[in-house]
Amino acid sequence: MEVEFKSASELYDRLKPALITKVEEMRRNGYLYIKEEDVWNYLKEVKWVKSVNLELYQMVADVLNSDDASIDIYLKEKLNLRNRKVYFED
Repeated sequence: MEVEFKSASELYDRLKPALITKVEEMRRNGYLYIKEEDVWNYLKEVKWVKSVNLELYQMVADVLNSDDASIDIYLKEKLNLRNRKVYFED
């Protein structure tokens, strides 16, 4: 049975249990500031950016098996870039 999603929001909602599980695991490993949206954005912008026709089970596996340190680095770099933009816009 093929499952199709009409929007990214719908897909996010379907992956939410896996995202919550990943964030709980990361919190146990000391990453207390990571949120579900951070994991989602990391996967969208880094892991899945060139992917096509991913199955739901593959996406769930990616969420659960993604590297904690890679997500942490991604988020810190993104925040750093955002802070630089604010600094230069003033």
